[in-house]
Amino acid sequence: MFDSLLIANRGEIACRVIRTARRLGLRTVAVFSEADADAQHVRLADEAHCIGGPRPQDSYLRGEAILEVARKTGAQAIHPGYGFLSENADFADAVQAAGRVFVGPSGASMRKMGSKAGAKELMAAAGVPVVPGYTGEDQSPERLQREADRIGYPLMIKAAHGGGGKGMRIVRASGEFAAHLDSCRREALNAFGRDRVLLERYIEHPRHIEIQVFADHHGGALHLGERECSAQRRYQKVLEESPSPFLTPELRAAMGAAAVQAARAIDYANAGTVEFIVAPSGEFFFMEINTRLQVEHPVTELVTGLDLVEWQLRIAAGEPLPLAQEAIAQRGHAIEVRLYAEDPEAGFLPGSGTLKTLRLPPPSRHVRIDAGVVEGDTVTIFYDPMIAKLIVWDEDRPRALARLREALAQCRIAGPKSNVAFLERLVRHPAVVEARIDTGYLDRHLDEFLAPATPEPSAVLAAACACLLAQETAAGAAAAASPDPTSPWALADGWRLGHAGARRLHLLHGEARIELRAHGHGGHYRLLRDGQTHAIDGARWQDGVLSLRIDGAMRRFRADLDGDVVQVHDGRARLALRIDRGARGSGGDEGGGDHRIRAPMPGRVVLVPGRPGQAVKAGEVVLVLEAMKMELALKAPRDGVLAEVRAAPGDFVDADTVLAVLEA
Repeated sequence: MFDSLLIANRGEIACRVIRTARRLGLRTVAVFSEADADAQHVRLADEAHCIGGPRPQDSYLRGEAILEVARKTGAQAIHPGYGFLSENADFADAVQAAGRVFVGPSGASMRKMGSKAGAKELMAAAGVPVVPGYTGEDQSPERLQREADRIGYPLMIKAAHGGGGKGMRIVRASGEFAAHLDSCRREALNAFGRDRVLLERYIEHPRHIEIQVFADHHGGALHLGERECSAQRRYQKVLEESPSPFLTPELRAAMGAAAVQAARAIDYANAGTVEFIVAPSGEFFFMEINTRLQVEHPVTELVTGLDLVEWQLRIAAGEPLPLAQEAIAQRGHAIEVRLYAEDPEAGFLPGSGTLKTLRLPPPSRHVRIDAGVVEGDTVTIFYDPMIAKLIVWDEDRPRALARLREALAQCRIAGPKSNVAFLERLVRHPAVVEARIDTGYLDRHLDEFLAPATPEPSAVLAAACACLLAQETAAGAAAAASPDPTSPWALADGWRLGHAGARRLHLLHGEARIELRAHGHGGHYRLLRDGQTHAIDGARWQDGVLSLRIDGAMRRFRADLDGDVVQVHDGRARLALRIDRGARGSGGDEGGGDHRIRAPMPGRVVLVPGRPGQAVKAGEVVLVLEAMKMELALKAPRDGVLAEVRAAPGDFVDADTVLAVLEA
């Protein structure tokens, strides 16, 4: 075994690799960008070195800079994590040429998987089931039409060199094929520089099931069971679990054998994932091999009791597989979800900013947290906005789901918006609970997983009560510090001589305004909302738990107040409301709701087609912002004339910055 390891990555995967390396007694070296100087993986490693600017292409994608750090520090091996350079065959070759060990497969194995068309042909030749289709060199429209008619409909056209859902079209009838082909080719050429396509039968309501494989340099190969990743949104995994509730023992054995066969077909060594698409009938077909560790590998670790990173390091060091296939045992059920800084109610717009509050459930035998940030850290605009991975384990799937619901209920994130409430609805949805979700379900039924437009009345009343109790606590502290702390006049608790004082509360649920009037104090209130009066009695808020009687019925909530945001959780769902402190209608030259164009998040301005004095139509693009590895088109909110444009290409701007103004 080598004695030093450089981790060519960042965030939670870098932290996770460092923990295993340290347990094995290896010296760890981290690399970081200028944006990550204070990141957790930098603090966790034995030493760390800056490799460039904040953008990935200026740092984590600079293979030569990473190799220079390896030479300077004497690191004998390099672990690429996932993303960035983890599947870059040229980097794997360069590491080997530099006399270092690349913790992953060879560049030659990666190249065999580089083309979807070539990979399918290779797998078909090796006897691995592939979706019926066409991957030939003849790309003439006439030949493609004939092949499509032969394969049958529905049919999928896919960019041969694509990914991420780009260059994909579903064709349901022969007469639609030509138009979809032209559209697919245009998108593929723009996105990938090549317009070659492949055709394959479209599987209706498929499931996405992947097999974890390992192979060593001594001819050994095996699998560690499956993970089901069918809960997806726009081809991005949302929930992963092991074992799959869909597979029978016979199907599991057949898929495992096919996955090992696929690994052997490309002379694979180290960890890999063979991904399959599975029809409702149980037919399964090869999709691709991910030649790296997967984000969702912890679910396999929890059901097998194995450390997959340790296996990677031992195989990279030349050791044989630690176990034989018959010694691999699975126990219980594990589920993983990813906590992201994003806003599901705004189309899952990625977020950024300081994590003012980050409270996650304590790790235990049943709960695992893989994170690369702590409270006070910043989610930057330059990288993936994942905050943490939450993984749970229990003896069976129903108990694992119950564990996950409880763990999510304990999560509290303040700062950037998060997807925690979305995940809570997801794990309670019947399609997930009954294990009948397919890869397209979320996209077809997304509205079922988003927050209701009207919040639950008792949760609103609990939130209002939390605000009142917080006000009284603050007033009590101020009174205690006053010259006459015993004076009832120093205590602003709503008490009035001869009558009950009235206080107004203005709360915001998204853009909707909720108005309440409160009478009373000390945990006993009368709340007037929408013409109805509700009696609140015996309200107590201690250690984050709010208990109170609402119209005579006792209720219990988790409650938090961070700045202007109050959040309550009734054990099934959470509600976050913002306290409106009268900022609206303050006037000034920034006033008005429909003539300012603001940055929805921090980012870099990449394009400014709008000019002062230019007439624009509602929906016309005025600026383009780059943030979180995506481009956001900022559009005119109405017809008008641009009075000001306050940003230029290359400018970095903060969230909510006014970038352009329309004439009033």
